[in-house]
Amino acid sequence: FRRAHTLTVLFILTCALGYVTLLEETPQDTAYNTKRGIVASILVFLCFGVTQAKDGPFSRPHPAYWRFWLCVSVVYELFLIFILFQTVQDGRQFMKYIDPHLGVPLPERDYGGNCLIYDPGNETDPFHNVWDKLDGFVPAHFFGWYLKTLMIRDWWMCMIISVMFEFLEYSLEHQLPNFSECWWDHWIMDVILCNGLGIYCGMKTLSWLSLKTYKWQGLWNIPTYKGKMKRIVFQFTPYSWVKFEWKPASSLRRWLAVCGIIFVFLLAELNTFYLKFVLWMPPEHYLVLLRLVFFVNVGGVAMREIYDFMDDPKFHKKLGQQAWLVAAITATEFLIVVKYDPYTLTLSLPFYITQCWILGIILVLTWTAWRFFIRDITLRYKEIRRQKQEHKYEKDKCLSNGDGHSSILDEQNGNKLRERKL
Repeated sequence: FRRAHTLTVLFILTCALGYVTLLEETPQDTAYNTKRGIVASILVFLCFGVTQAKDGPFSRPHPAYWRFWLCVSVVYELFLIFILFQTVQDGRQFMKYIDPHLGVPLPERDYGGNCLIYDPGNETDPFHNVWDKLDGFVPAHFFGWYLKTLMIRDWWMCMIISVMFEFLEYSLEHQLPNFSECWWDHWIMDVILCNGLGIYCGMKTLSWLSLKTYKWQGLWNIPTYKGKMKRIVFQFTPYSWVKFEWKPASSLRRWLAVCGIIFVFLLAELNTFYLKFVLWMPPEHYLVLLRLVFFVNVGGVAMREIYDFMDDPKFHKKLGQQAWLVAAITATEFLIVVKYDPYTLTLSLPFYITQCWILGIILVLTWTAWRFFIRDITLRYKEIRRQKQEHKYEKDKCLSNGDGHSSILDEQNGNKLRERKL
């Protein structure tokens, strides 16, 4: 039935597109016809994928919604591959086919400069430095971290990613002037107010979702209009709730997986700024917003697939398709940045920044070696030593009592010791 439904929808869509094409006279504009043909091809592919793609872990508001974003992931990855294989000039000018205002070099805004919170030299508005920093990115930071918290579902991981990205901005401000910010902009406005408040609201929402009672009663079986509206709103909440318990220190495999998740998150965040820089897109452009909306939808599915794979590898024998696509998209975006502006990426870090990162990496590697190798060897050695002392104490006790059956007891203790080792 599902395949027949798909063929019917595809047949209707193809007939509709063909009917529109036959009715109007084909323009003699090659660029216009090319764009129209590409859009029609994408629509047909999305229609096929929405009905035929494999279902993901989410079923609300409808499985077709998540299949749609899976197909959008494929289209976006193909677009990135196409941009990757163009020359730098052609790739930037190709963006004009999407928006004629693109393809023009843009100046980078520097958020640093005068970092006085209260400027006594400006009598009309001594807090002008604070007001200058309050732009559209403030609510974007808040809502972004609110949604990221709903994806990750862990307070500690969210705070680590938030603080780590501020350190990355400190480290890379010599490459992108956009990363240059005042200290209070980094730690007060970003980490505490915007990111921290978004994470807090996200965790409160997660607590509510984990405690709410799910009663999926049919819409037409609800007698009141208020109940019907409430049921429609609840259609956009999860069908059931799974609490994420990452437990990174429980095993070396989970520790490496959590470190990999944090690395991909930070790389995707950096790609946002570097792609704008190399493709000459202003921060307020709708393509930047669409990319963020895209990652919000596909990121939640990818995180659920990663957690299911880590939590029960026997049942989920391979990583989910959306998780692989998100990893491929993040890597492809980074390759575009490397190809389009290798000079900026190869600007050497300041010496003190290099020292800090080397020290941090050494500390992480040292803790990893101690937690998963040295600590286990030490605990195993202490356990063996304790068993030997217990065996020696029992043997001495038997000899001191003068018991003629000491040899039998020794043999029994030896058997018990071997059983414990096994």
